Amino acid sequence: MKKVIFYKNTRGDFPVEEFLNTLTDKQAKKVAWVLRVIRDLDIVPKEYFKKLTATDLWEVRVQIGSNTLRILGFIQRDNFIVLTNAFQKKTQKTPKKEIELAEQRMKEYLNRSRSNG
Repeated sequence: MKKVIFYKNTRGDFPVEEFLNTLTDKQAKKVAWVLRVIRDLDIVPKEYFKKLTATDLWEVRVQIGSNTLRILGFIQRDNFIVLTNAFQKKTQKTPKKEIELAEQRMKEYLNRSRSNG
């Protein structure tokens, strides 16, 4: 089983958790279900979890009716999935600014975890 954790910034905030708190109960339940699928299955269907091309990032994919929610993150040491940012997807492509934010948070997280030994 993998462990899914939320990125925490230097101020102690959890951006993904803050995003999830803005969702309806139905949306939050679906996100929680998808995160359990990712955590529990050795092979996760691409409709829920997919590697983004030309990056070290992965995308959690949640479809709720016509709403498309995405949570970006990265895999650390094979069994940790660190989720960095979440957004409602309105276009076919993942927005560049969301990818850049996830990459910046990944670097910062990895630097901090190396410093803390």
